[in-house]
Amino acid sequence: MNPYLEFVESIQTGIAAARGIFVSGKTEPVSSGSCVLLFSPHPDDECITGLLPLRLMREAGKRIINIPVTFGSNVARQAGRAEELKNACAYLGWENFTRAGNVQPLDVADVVAILKQFLPEIMFMPHAHDWNSRHIETHFLVEKALKKMGAGFSCTVVETEFWGAMDDPNLMVEGDAQTVADLVAATSLHVGEVARNPYHLLLPAWMQDNVRRGGELVGGQGGAVPDFSFATLYRARKWQGGEWVELFQNGKTLAMGAENLREIF
Repeated sequence: MNPYLEFVESIQTGIAAARGIFVSGKTEPVSSGSCVLLFSPHPDDECITGLLPLRLMREAGKRIINIPVTFGSNVARQAGRAEELKNACAYLGWENFTRAGNVQPLDVADVVAILKQFLPEIMFMPHAHDWNSRHIETHFLVEKALKKMGAGFSCTVVETEFWGAMDDPNLMVEGDAQTVADLVAATSLHVGEVARNPYHLLLPAWMQDNVRRGGELVGGQGGAVPDFSFATLYRARKWQGGEWVELFQNGKTLAMGAENLREIF
């Protein structure tokens, strides 16, 4: 008998059992401290790529504000997706930027106004080749806004991946079981979306594969893979003086623990 059969079957059984789980609740957001903005192409992207923001809130006391760039192309679902997004952010303890019920996509002027309002220390956006057209548009939308902010504006910009993997991530961030479970739970609150595709249940598997990829893409070809169960890959750079500035000489691997966060952020 194959000794790995029980291991594989346990994954299959766990996913099947999790299909019937429902969660609710909220976490009090961090209202002070330096500001982190998440420019999310669609509702749910904030949860899928949200491992580092969640750790920044919990371990470094950062104020996390999600900025929904769109509410999807299906007009009939936009109001529902806005409500689901509110619930998901409340579950994680994040603020969710709203424009008095306006669900129209943000434009460059909107993003410039948001950057001027919050003056973030750190911001997140998709990388330029994240396959999905709205993800790619969001990258260039935010980059155009950055160019309009003037030479005096600077912040750390962290690029995310989901649909299209980055060729050159420079940061691998560990997640423990509790943190990953919280992201799965928050993603499940995008009820209408996971009803048609229960992708929240595959989030841990995606993060496991990130450990495989990140061990060499971030750590160097042929390098030793860190003993992580889950991770998310990012590319962190500095926007300074109106241009991109490299933040690291080599890739960084960020294990659990506040002291590791402080070393970089």
